[in-house]
Amino acid sequence: MPSTSVETPPTADDASLSHGLKQRHLSMIALGGVIGAGLFVGSGAGIAAAGPSIVLAYTLSGLLVMLVMRMLGEMSAAYPSSGSFSAHAERAIGPWAGFTAGWSFWVLLCTAVGLEGIGAAKIVTGWLPGTPEWAWVALFMVVFCGTNLAAVKNFGEFEFWFAALKVGAITLFLVLGVLAVAGVLPGTDSPGTSHLTDFLPNGGEGLVIGLLASVFAYGGLETVTIAAAESEDPVKGVASAVRTAMWRIALFYVGSMAVIVTLAPWDSPAVVEKGPYVAALDHLGIPGAGQLMNVVVLVALLSAMNANIYGASRIGYSLVRRGQGPKALGRVSGGVPRIAVLASSVFGFLCVLLSYWRPDDVFSWLLNMIGAVILVVWIFIAVSQLRLRRRLEREEPGKLVVRMWAFPWLTWVALAGMAAVFVLMAREPNTRVQLYSTGGMTLALAAVGYAWQRTRSRS
Repeated sequence: MPSTSVETPPTADDASLSHGLKQRHLSMIALGGVIGAGLFVGSGAGIAAAGPSIVLAYTLSGLLVMLVMRMLGEMSAAYPSSGSFSAHAERAIGPWAGFTAGWSFWVLLCTAVGLEGIGAAKIVTGWLPGTPEWAWVALFMVVFCGTNLAAVKNFGEFEFWFAALKVGAITLFLVLGVLAVAGVLPGTDSPGTSHLTDFLPNGGEGLVIGLLASVFAYGGLETVTIAAAESEDPVKGVASAVRTAMWRIALFYVGSMAVIVTLAPWDSPAVVEKGPYVAALDHLGIPGAGQLMNVVVLVALLSAMNANIYGASRIGYSLVRRGQGPKALGRVSGGVPRIAVLASSVFGFLCVLLSYWRPDDVFSWLLNMIGAVILVVWIFIAVSQLRLRRRLEREEPGKLVVRMWAFPWLTWVALAGMAAVFVLMAREPNTRVQLYSTGGMTLALAAVGYAWQRTRSRS
């Protein structure tokens, strides 16, 4: 049974945080949050494996993500909290569930900060050869740690302009791509369907690899529900972000994949080496377009660093305020959990150092450990929504501002989809080790959380 501590008002753990994010910040975070580093950087390997069927892979995983976001939106509109799904899991299932979901996601975000810093540094050193990568990573970490240590509106402003640039760039890419496909872009010939003739070049196995790559490319959409707790109107912000998620996923993810595989040969080495967006623009022969897209990829990586430091600090802060971590992380000054920001940044930089010191064992072990965390989080979201929806209908129906479609059937469909992804991961040698490593970490956290819960209930 959940402890009585979670029956406090839903925003009690956020009482000390400022509410400096305006609706324009939240709207753009929701819009730009869909366009993550995984889309620009990670989609190339999926295209190389699945070929044109990557469009089907992104459509299937996109449908699953839409269901997850709808469930999360329902709970976050009813109970706005910087702990987001972690606080919902604690309320619905018990403190051990909130502990497990929250700390596993914290590790994921902090590790992702390091990975994104490394990716951004590689782009900059490509432009400025001879400069050390670690120095650029350190610079980025200092900048975004400083941004997040200041007022939350600074984070909002950074993300607003980062998101505006990403949205503008990918919209321009889609317009140019559609014009080229239609044969009306000056100086280019329409490829027609010549690149789409072999829809499943590597059979079902290639589609599975593409599907797994697409699932993890969607990670990061949850940040908007964390940020909403510090906005002027959390309920309105969450409701708006969730309701527009469908067309954003369809346009930016599925739409861009369709344009890329139509314009450029899926088996071109440049798709993986340069990235699919750069490869598609280079294939059109638009002068300087490829390098311009590299700037956009850099912005996407920096945006992800900024958002992940923010998300990790707020998840950590919420956990501690609910009695599930070191009390120091819960200290707030100027409306910002500065110790939590510093801890999240330090852990992210430690991941960067591990990638240099022990790339073959410790760092690869860490990467495997977080490989399937997002699926674990989604399962907690679905189970929490199943339990909280009944409670809301019975006790507080007025809080159901956002409702999950066709409840409970589509929630069960989503859970079945997640189970299917786990099965597919177990079948693939490259992802099987991630599944087992993430499973080990999840079980360890669950055991610690359950022991803590029992100790607290006795006292």
